[in-house]
Order: sequence, then structure tokens, then C-alpha cells
Amino acid sequence: MSSSAHALRDHTTMLRRNLLHARRYPSLTLNILLTPIMLLLLFVYVFGDVMSAGLNGGTADRADYVAYLMPGILMLTVGGTALGIAVSVATDMTEGIIARFRTMAISRSSVLIGHVLGSVIQTLAALVLVLGIGFAIGFRADATPLEWLAAAGLVTLFSLAVTWIAVGIGLVSPNAEGAGNTGMPLMVLPLLGSAFVPVDAMPSWFRWFAEYQPFTPVIETLRGLLLGTGIGTANAVLAFAWSLGLVVLGYLWSTARFKREPRR
Repeated sequence: MSSSAHALRDHTTMLRRNLLHARRYPSLTLNILLTPIMLLLLFVYVFGDVMSAGLNGGTADRADYVAYLMPGILMLTVGGTALGIAVSVATDMTEGIIARFRTMAISRSSVLIGHVLGSVIQTLAALVLVLGIGFAIGFRADATPLEWLAAAGLVTLFSLAVTWIAVGIGLVSPNAEGAGNTGMPLMVLPLLGSAFVPVDAMPSWFRWFAEYQPFTPVIETLRGLLLGTGIGTANAVLAFAWSLGLVVLGYLWSTARFKREPRR
């Protein structure tokens, strides 16, 4: 068997391992999923009329606010699922399984690739679930098939970017609890962007950060694609630049850290 075939086999095996692990121990994934789902229900059914009135100049329309809210909730789901993979990587690093993998005749990159691909698959599955709940409570998209395809591509690319960052966090954390704490910005940043309210409604001293942090341009681009309201060149460029830049940064950081001796 050629070296490339060996590597492909190892990548597939590690991907299967991570998917089986997620299936056998679903509590972490379910706990993380509860946050975006509960926030979705809370903001729609408790704050929906008030928030929609603020967005619509005093006219309360919960359906409008559901439409505005969904892209931000989807990005919150991406961040939450990535937080779970940071905890999973940290657990592998501290429980000795990585040291065992290093003694085996397998592709070393397959360990990280398996985590990343498994996380992206889990993220996409979680997004489908959250989107389904959104449709059930009144979300209606106004996107063409091409716009749906572009939205799916953007979400997948950004999920890959955030996952690589999460893998790096897991590799440098001393334990699973540390990874959970260090990775909290992955869930907090969507809240500090345009997920729930427009950036223009924020104080001027904070607006620059909210507008240009990684999640906001992705949320705005996704919102424009799903609602048919236009995405704006600046948002599209920033969303792609952040996604591609974080993929490169996360990959280089994670692989460099993984080359060091594992913790025991």
C-alpha cells in the first residue's frame, strides 16, 4: 500500500474514532447545544416583541426578529460545538492516548485531522438541528438555491476555521476544564457582535470591535444570504478573510504545538 493510501486509511480511522466517541458520550454535545437553543427560545418568546419593536421603529413583529436572530444563533452553535472539540482534544492530550498514538505506525497528522473533520461534521449536524427548530418556531428564509449553497459553503469554511482554533486551544490547555474556560470566547464573541442587535445600536467606543471581530461579518453575510437582503462587499470580504486567516493560523498553531512531546 502506498504512503498516501496509508495516510488516507489513518485519517478515516481517526475520523471514525471521533464520531464514535461523540455518539457514545453525547452529554457534552447536548449540553453545548442547549445554550443556542435556549437563547433562541428565550429571545423569541420572552424578548421577541420588545426586540422587534426596537428594530422596527416601535412596531412589534416577532417573525421579523426570528429572521434577524437565526444567523447569529447559527454562529453561536458553531462556537459552542468548537468549544466541545477543545475539551475533547485536551482530554486526549492529558489521558495518555496521544502518547500511545505516537508509538504506532500511523500518520501523525491523522490525529488532528480526525478531530477537525469529526468536529466539522458534528457542527453541520448541529446547525441542521438548530435551523430545524428555527423553522418550527417561525423562521422563513428568502434565499435562492445558489444563496443556500453559498451560505452552506460559508458556514462550512468558518466552522473549519473555528475548529482549528479550538484544536489549538485544546492542545495548549492543561486539562479539559482549562480548555473549557480558555475556549469560552468562542461562545461569547457572537454575543458581542450583531447576533442579537445591530452594531449601529451599540455605543461608539465598542462598535469598532463588534463590527470587525470575526463573527460579525460572517453573521451579516449569512443574514444577507438567507434573507435576501444583500450582503455588502465589505462583509463578504471580511467574512472570507477572517475564515481563511483563522484556518491558516489555527492549522499552523495546532500542528506546531502537536509536534511537541505530549503531556503525561
